[in-house]
Amino acid sequence: MRLVVVILGADFEIPPDMARLLTGESVSVLIDSEDDLVAAREQGRALASQLKLSSTDIVRIATVISELARNVLVHARRGEMQFRAIDDGRRRGIVITARDEGPGIERPDRAMQDGYSTSGGFGLGLPGVRRLMDEFSLESTKAGTTVTVTKWSDW
Repeated sequence: MRLVVVILGADFEIPPDMARLLTGESVSVLIDSEDDLVAAREQGRALASQLKLSSTDIVRIATVISELARNVLVHARRGEMQFRAIDDGRRRGIVITARDEGPGIERPDRAMQDGYSTSGGFGLGLPGVRRLMDEFSLESTKAGTTVTVTKWSDW
């Protein structure tokens, strides 16, 4: 895909990966190792930066990506994260989806409570993700789990 933006009469070509993101297409990162966690964090930070989200929001997004990717690795061993830019006409944002085909979350209601953990952690993961983002959705069955979060720009 080739996307050219004209600003004040000058043409600027947008790199293909960023063109896909800015036109609403998603970019995916497969998660099955610690290295993939780093790659996912970098992808999310790059998109958030391109969308001109605040530096505070970029740190929040990196934290959320780390938590969601780690959940994929610990509970399902592999999965996928998708990143997509959105624009509702008033503001821009980023949608992050973490999807796996693991055993699912047996009690999603409990998993959303501070202090609840099935892996021996502090139990702040998913509740923390929900607090850091503007929108949060969790769907879990015995066939896998999907978490979708959105962070909107403040401008």
